Amino acid sequence: MNTMKRQELIQTIEEKGSEEWDLIIIGGGATGLGVALDAVSRGYKALLLEQSDFSKGTSSRSTKLVHGGVRYLAQGDIALVREALRERGLLKKNAPHLVQNEIFVIPGYRWWTKYYYTIGLTMYDLLSGKLSLGRSMPISKNETVRRLPTINQKGLRGGVIYHDGQFDDSRLSVNLVQTIIENGGVAVNYAEVTGLIKDGEKVAGLNMKDLESGKTYALKGKSVINATGVFVDEIMKMDKDEHKEMVRPSQGVHLVLNKEFLPGEDAIMIPKTDDGRVLFAVPWHDKIVLGTTDTPLDEHSLEPVALEEEIEFILKTAQKYLAKKPTRKDVKSIFAGLRPLAAPKEGDTKTKEISRSHKLIVSESGLITITGGKWTTFRKMGEDTVDKAESVSGIGKRRSTSEEMKIHGHETSTDFEDPLYFYGSDKEEVIALAEADDVLKEKLHEDYEHIKAEVIWAARYEMARTVEDVLARRIRMLFLDAKAAIDMTPAVAELMAKELGHDQAWAENQIQEFTKVANRYLLEKYEPKELVIKN
Repeated sequence: MNTMKRQELIQTIEEKGSEEWDLIIIGGGATGLGVALDAVSRGYKALLLEQSDFSKGTSSRSTKLVHGGVRYLAQGDIALVREALRERGLLKKNAPHLVQNEIFVIPGYRWWTKYYYTIGLTMYDLLSGKLSLGRSMPISKNETVRRLPTINQKGLRGGVIYHDGQFDDSRLSVNLVQTIIENGGVAVNYAEVTGLIKDGEKVAGLNMKDLESGKTYALKGKSVINATGVFVDEIMKMDKDEHKEMVRPSQGVHLVLNKEFLPGEDAIMIPKTDDGRVLFAVPWHDKIVLGTTDTPLDEHSLEPVALEEEIEFILKTAQKYLAKKPTRKDVKSIFAGLRPLAAPKEGDTKTKEISRSHKLIVSESGLITITGGKWTTFRKMGEDTVDKAESVSGIGKRRSTSEEMKIHGHETSTDFEDPLYFYGSDKEEVIALAEADDVLKEKLHEDYEHIKAEVIWAARYEMARTVEDVLARRIRMLFLDAKAAIDMTPAVAELMAKELGHDQAWAENQIQEFTKVANRYLLEKYEPKELVIKN
């Protein structure tokens, strides 16, 4: 049965005591998970620590695409696109229960659009080689309208279709943690790194505080990896006080709408909006995700908030292309994620994107920092980082096998219409849990198919520790319909309190905390009538 039990993992850490880990990885988002996955694929003893919940930061807030990056092709970054397309194919093979083949339509309003993008996208197909998801081709105006019934038809001349992947980011995170643990690694959430341990000038481990018990641990590691995304500077400052900031966050915002705004199966890709960005409208869990923006910020947090101008920009752009025009009242949820950009050099005010191809930095102390990259290439980033650790830290030299590793939940065929599809091969066990207790068959909300058994499953087998862990990242309600997520809170808090052995006060506190967080995903404050646990 599932091994993702936090208490047992903490015990493993305690039992190991002063023994050395081969790699200690800081950060439980896409990057850190990729490093840990590759490390266990080579048989290394790997420990991954995440300060909050797995993929709580940017890694749960992506545009939900597993893609080569059409815009990087336009920028001439062929190597990055080729690498990403290869990784896209591998991920589809290794986690087929989470990665779907999605058709994207580029609507054309100028006579040359069709030809111009067909040529570029044929190149995209060629670069994907044997791992192609399907051919790009020009389509007529009628076919464009058939595929996108709500597209603005004024001046429409036709379109181009191409294939990319669509996935569920934080569900993949959960399955990666399971895969890492099943292959001998240890990964723990709510484990904060409070400082690095030095042996002379060299990093020899770190101090960790278990945020649940308050206990602290001194952990030894041959190699310490900083994979903390927009937080990399904090860890580098622990290594060297005078470290100059490398990273400045840039915010990407997404709005979620009901399916009626794009009722078909296909996604829309607008290659050039008024300010030169790309806009996507992607079907996801029976909703539509619209995004994304690119706004440099001065500071970063675990709960970034969408700026007014970002919301307006996305709505305005969508209104231009959709016949059914979305307004603020149609927004079911808004989420913002932070990407690391290279901080400006002195005297320069501009931030430049840290390339979406990743960058490895080795400090004098031997601390290895990985920045940049994107979800699609998370495995390759992990492989490159472990290669670097082998050459820098002398942990050994072993062959990576992460390319062939099946991700937990892997199954040969998935019915994506099934509301429980994202559990993959675990689905039957979730259903068995519900069958054993009629209460657990009850729905959490009348408008959605999620049942109470999923809450127990998340707490018991997926290391969910809070109501937010369940409603934001185990099931995706906070991202799909923040009001409905708030309505589900009392039931979720009650079930979790019972499962995890907490009291009524814990449950009440969780309800308040989550309601506060969820309101940041809404344009208007929502205080439901009943936010009390019924005894």
